[in-house]
Amino acid sequence: MLSAKSAEVVEATLPVVGAAIGDITPRFYDRLFAAHPELLRDLFNRGNQANGTQREALAGSIAAFASALVAHPGQRPDAMLARIAHKHVSVGIADDQYKVVHEHLFAAIVEVLGEAVTPEVAAAWDEVYWLMANALMAVEDRLRAEAAAADCDPADLWRPYTVVTRHQETDAVTTFVVRPADGRPVPTARPGQYVSVRVELADGAHQIRQYSLSGTADGALRFSVKREPGGEVSQHLYEHLPTGGTVELAPPLGDVSLAEGDGPVLLASAGIGNTPMTAMLGHLAATGSTRRVISVHGDRDQLRHAFRADLEQLTAALPNAVAHVFYERPLGAWPAERTGLVDLSTVEVPAGTTAYLCGPLPFLKHVREQLLAAGVPAADIHYEVFGPDLWLV
Repeated sequence: MLSAKSAEVVEATLPVVGAAIGDITPRFYDRLFAAHPELLRDLFNRGNQANGTQREALAGSIAAFASALVAHPGQRPDAMLARIAHKHVSVGIADDQYKVVHEHLFAAIVEVLGEAVTPEVAAAWDEVYWLMANALMAVEDRLRAEAAAADCDPADLWRPYTVVTRHQETDAVTTFVVRPADGRPVPTARPGQYVSVRVELADGAHQIRQYSLSGTADGALRFSVKREPGGEVSQHLYEHLPTGGTVELAPPLGDVSLAEGDGPVLLASAGIGNTPMTAMLGHLAATGSTRRVISVHGDRDQLRHAFRADLEQLTAALPNAVAHVFYERPLGAWPAERTGLVDLSTVEVPAGTTAYLCGPLPFLKHVREQLLAAGVPAADIHYEVFGPDLWLV
């Protein structure tokens, strides 16, 4: 909990720090990577660093955490940090790295704000940092303990997997079915979670990306990759991971997964965001669920719609399921009310619905607003976003 004295100082200086945080985070990363180039080479996503999204996400998370502490100084917003903690564990971030981050972050703050960082201000923001860091470490320690209990050694994060099969969903989306190469059991995954994939690139760098599981198979995991223009890892997987090839995976993680229950479920996605939704639908069908299930998906057209056949088959396998598909530029005849962007005003959302969303940020915001207007409580709307979470920025 944030002390009363620090809460006053943080509240008074939050506008100044918030206004400068766009300058602070680039200097922080520059300092960090100058001192530890291996972090950029083998841990951080070089693409997200180059386009600035990771820096935006860091700035947003710090500002949001500090604002929450000021608004509720007696509480620690752990729930807000769960998503970050899952990502940290999935790439192998260790507790001692928080000290490294602290060193370079506070040096960057002093560089930017200069004499405004008095000892009192420094102490208050130091308290904010360690409340955030300790909250993250607590969640991360719990996640590692859960992984250990599931026969996934947190000290040995990366395991080799053999590609059993790979096939094209669309011209840009490939599905890989992989089985542990070490003969140990496949780790348990909850529908909606992702795996981290680590590859060695031509320059010797080890880059990590997260890909949602699109389902499971007998003793295997199934993840799907959209080949992005200029995407270092997606291009590598597409070009250099054949059937019979080997790839390193971390255990399945992710704070957004399908909760058990009997209430209605709405699964809303856009583009490749239907990957975790396909896994959720597969789980519901495999368990013979009688829940009311509403799937809503938006895509450019039929040819770019990955898992289109899965959506049709899994919906048909569920007794109380319906699917609504929207195409921006449909090929051939298509209902006018399903042409264009996803519009939930034409979809019945029953009382008691729990919603799961995945897709680009504008889509997530639009659908969430419509769900709130339809009476779905904010606590019952869960979202997954690929890449750094910029919702708070």
